[in-house]
Amino acid sequence: MLSRFMSGSIRNLDREYNCTVRLLDDTEYTCTIQRDAKGQYLFDLICHHLNLLEKDYFGIRYVDPDKQRHWLEFTKSISKQMKSQPPFTMCLRVKFYPPDPAALKEEITRYLVFLQIKRDLYHGRLLCKTSDAAVLAAYILQAEIGDYDPGKHPEGYSSKFQFFPKHSEKLERRIAEIHKTELMGQTPETAELNFLRKAQILETYGVDPHPCKDVSGNPAFLAFTPFGFVVLQGNKRVHFLKWNEVTKLKFEGKTFHIYASQKEVSCIHYGETVSVTEASEKKIILTYFAPTPEACKHLWKCGVENQAFYKLEKSSQVRTVSSSNLFFKGSRFRYSGRVAKEVMEQSAKIKRDPPEIHRAGLVPSRSCPSITHGPRLSSVPRTRRRAVHISIMEGLESLRDSAHSTPVRSVSHGDSFMPRSRSQATEACGSSEAVISDEAYSPSDSVLPTPVAEHSLELAVSRQINGAPCSIEEEKESEAGTPSAGEAGDLGADSRALVSGLGTGVGLSSLGETEQVNKFVLSVLRLLLVTIGLLFVLLLLLIILTESDLDIAFLRDIRQTPEFEQFHYEYFCPLRRWFACKLRWVGGLLINNK
Repeated sequence: MLSRFMSGSIRNLDREYNCTVRLLDDTEYTCTIQRDAKGQYLFDLICHHLNLLEKDYFGIRYVDPDKQRHWLEFTKSISKQMKSQPPFTMCLRVKFYPPDPAALKEEITRYLVFLQIKRDLYHGRLLCKTSDAAVLAAYILQAEIGDYDPGKHPEGYSSKFQFFPKHSEKLERRIAEIHKTELMGQTPETAELNFLRKAQILETYGVDPHPCKDVSGNPAFLAFTPFGFVVLQGNKRVHFLKWNEVTKLKFEGKTFHIYASQKEVSCIHYGETVSVTEASEKKIILTYFAPTPEACKHLWKCGVENQAFYKLEKSSQVRTVSSSNLFFKGSRFRYSGRVAKEVMEQSAKIKRDPPEIHRAGLVPSRSCPSITHGPRLSSVPRTRRRAVHISIMEGLESLRDSAHSTPVRSVSHGDSFMPRSRSQATEACGSSEAVISDEAYSPSDSVLPTPVAEHSLELAVSRQINGAPCSIEEEKESEAGTPSAGEAGDLGADSRALVSGLGTGVGLSSLGETEQVNKFVLSVLRLLLVTIGLLFVLLLLLIILTESDLDIAFLRDIRQTPEFEQFHYEYFCPLRRWFACKLRWVGGLLINNK
């Protein structure tokens, strides 16, 4: 009896596992979840923990053992999606950037989006001009440490904090000047709101870059924004397609295709006057190659979800999308959430007292990947949770000298993503490509895009070079498979960029080829099974037509046709007699063997 009781307890324990989710304020939320729990259950727990109602903009991201990032699918079991063994570690991140973050209904939602954009700024995903960079950093200072106080903030205090991958002393002085003179009296809520308004107009707002190569082998970064599909190459934005122009997204193996229909705008000059005429629609097909098939599938899923979220009017319009034109081949995927318009309509109906947000003062630290915040408390009771705060009292350290792509030399046009009028189209005729940065856009210098963990190899290398200890976040991500600083200490800036774009693809090339062969074999087998099934259905229908006694008008008419009678007596009856003969012969052999 005791052994049976103990074995039952073990089975019960096996049905549960621990799951840790890293939040945007660098704390951790740990809970125990049933083995068959779906992603929606975990997401609801986190939103309840944060007292968050406008939750459709957020998602849970995890990294598999091959360092490929994924978004947790809420309609599927968590344990079936994770390729690693429990306990599981994931991250809460903004999945769909609000088109107008300042228009969000609740302050707590704006605060979480503020934390995400601040991460993007630090990791080099959000590029901007020097003047914009200074204003954004000053807003962060005002929101975190309040008004300038000569007694608390000595000369050069802004240099103690790192807002970007790399910046100059001149920019630090400009940040302090704006904070001292222009932002006095702004509350944290106001400073965060102004920060969001400023970040929204930047060209790379909402960009989560996916490294790829074009048909010529040149590196490029693909990204999906609230306004459309973007291709960044070198120091330019070479392609921008609005969501209503994108007609289809496909992938096969490592190859990713974007189909679009775009209206051509032609300009005719008559002396000093310019006439703008719209030509017929132009079909566009863009092709890019991802490092691995897994990265390409992740890119395709992100594109399908972003297009459905921002383009559709209702979630009832969402359809299952196939990665191939053939129904028996490729992957099938369906976005399962609400669309942006529905989210905004639902947010307008929220009527409650704003939840309390406890903001801790900003403490400068180089051990964390971004400026670290204290705990955030909520008035809603929570169960089975544990907030682990990252230690931030490690003193001040010198700014690192690494090969990051600095965001302070970019040339940004705030209205480039907004719908253009005919007058703006006239100005665009002179230049078809928008310049983003004086340097090559390479977020891999500061954080490796897909497929890797949230923090980059470059980050670990620079920590080792400067003698700075790794934070708890970095240590846990290294346990998940991120290369350690010691393993990468001898890499130079160029080799680090090469590793970010090609290392995973080269290391898994043989595995990718094997998987492509397996997928081809599965496609052929699937085609054979479908064909056999259709033939079997036709055979059953034929038997019903010829042998049944069903007295139905359309069957009676078919039986009386000369063609059917000829087929019945000349082909079907001899075939039936042949099968009957063979069956009797096989039956006789079985009887004789007995």
